[in-house]
Amino acid sequence: MMKEKAVSHAQFLGVDFEVVYVPGVFETPLATKVLLERDDIDAVAVIGAVIKGETDHDQVVAHQAARKLLDLSLEYNKPVALGIIGPNATREQATERIEEYARRAVEAAVKMVRRLNNIKE
Repeated sequence: MMKEKAVSHAQFLGVDFEVVYVPGVFETPLATKVLLERDDIDAVAVIGAVIKGETDHDQVVAHQAARKLLDLSLEYNKPVALGIIGPNATREQATERIEEYARRAVEAAVKMVRRLNNIKE
């Protein structure tokens, strides 16, 4: 459902986009890096959810992924928008936030590309 909301919002904004699937949030930095290396990619909006389990594993996954995604944005000088729900989110909380996080991530990526282009000009 989150992907559908993100795609819908990207279409509403009139931007070209590509959908890439990865097994989980922990794998998003590598896929993001490969995308950022491409000349035809201006930004990446990362969406997903890290659901709270019985241990603190969700904390580690979410924090490490977020940190590396920020590092990649700075390394490649391209926006990487964080639309990852969690850590410490229940399935119910994640479901309630699907539309908001997907829409905000796409919106942030598009706005940053436009604003960076204005700064460069």
